[in-house]
Amino acid sequence: MNPITCIIVDDEPLAVKLLESFVAKTPDLELIGSFTDSVEAINAIKEQKPDLLFLDIQMPDLNGMELAHMISSETRVIFTTAFKEYAFESYEVKALDFLLKPIRYNKFIAAVEKAREWFAAHRSQEPLPTDHTAADTNAKSVFLKVDGEYQQVAFSNILYVCGMKDYVMFYLEDIRKPLITHLTMKSVEDILPTQQFMRVNRSYIVALDKIRKVDRNDCIYIGDEIIHVTDAFKEAFSQFLQSKFPGGK
Repeated sequence: MNPITCIIVDDEPLAVKLLESFVAKTPDLELIGSFTDSVEAINAIKEQKPDLLFLDIQMPDLNGMELAHMISSETRVIFTTAFKEYAFESYEVKALDFLLKPIRYNKFIAAVEKAREWFAAHRSQEPLPTDHTAADTNAKSVFLKVDGEYQQVAFSNILYVCGMKDYVMFYLEDIRKPLITHLTMKSVEDILPTQQFMRVNRSYIVALDKIRKVDRNDCIYIGDEIIHVTDAFKEAFSQFLQSKFPGGK
């Protein structure tokens, strides 16, 4: 398994030093940054994209809960705080663990082990490589890991894809129940051929040839679903429509 990259964010320098010492003697952890300023940290997190974030909660300017909501779900969080009342709230942002200060090394190791298990499972559930990615223009299907089994899904059978946090749901023409797999929407975009599929809002990717109609409110009718095209994706979708129906919509 590749090392787990991590960043430490805590406004107390002594707390940062302690966590740095823990990381240094823990196998499979690679420290790529430490910050006492949460505002400064957010830019580094977005640029460096660490696997794991050791994050204090009660900090000035930008607290840990606020920061956790601003980062990609691909960066997992272990909260570190002196206030146990935050424990329940921490799980709203799908934190891997919650370490109560003063932090002991055995508790730290237990939290890191949870992270190891999560990343091992997450990385093992990526789609099969080589001939089943969007890079292969001849690919006609993809393997998805669903309930511990790989299922082959033909691109031509996909109606649309809906994202929900760290999972996505593939809705198919021939079955009503979606296939749920552990992926991100970004990875799904990379898998699906761009000439057949388009992302139309933060949570949906649609099969372009399965669209029944598009109304004046930029709502797509596909399968049994009505999906709104949001502003961030409207220009690309309008270009697609114009390419199919000269004269515009």
